[in-house]
Amino acid sequence: MVVERSVAEVMTSPVLSVTTTTPLQEAVQLMSDHHVSGLPVLDELGALVGELSEQDLMVRESGFDAGPYVMLLDAVIYLRNPLDWDKQVHQVLGSSVGDVMGSKPHSCPATTSLPAAARLLHDRGTQRLFVLDDQEALVGVLTRGDVVRALAAAEG
Repeated sequence: MVVERSVAEVMTSPVLSVTTTTPLQEAVQLMSDHHVSGLPVLDELGALVGELSEQDLMVRESGFDAGPYVMLLDAVIYLRNPLDWDKQVHQVLGSSVGDVMGSKPHSCPATTSLPAAARLLHDRGTQRLFVLDDQEALVGVLTRGDVVRALAAAEG
């Protein structure tokens, strides 16, 4: 039964990962070669510090958008806060994973029940949860596809 299973029983392991200093093109090639839509980003000590997703790459490729503006007496008034532009500019011009990645990766402990993990995936609107052991080390990844396969196996 799926309810009795933990994330550790269903997750994909080992996990491909990159660091903040990995060249962006190398990370893109890794994602393409292995048909994954996101990668965990680790610091030099192996701690999870971010996530590189297809969405992050789409922002980079779509270019910088200053947003809507109005002209008033030869002045440009932006309707979006210019202070928010910094992250987007970094994403567009970045050459390393650290420049482009999301800094709030979604994760869960390996002992999390599968229904609880499915709820996290749904509530957070994410495609994957990075699975951490008791020492906060990355041990796997649980995707929506993993959950669906576990459900299918339980029904069969």
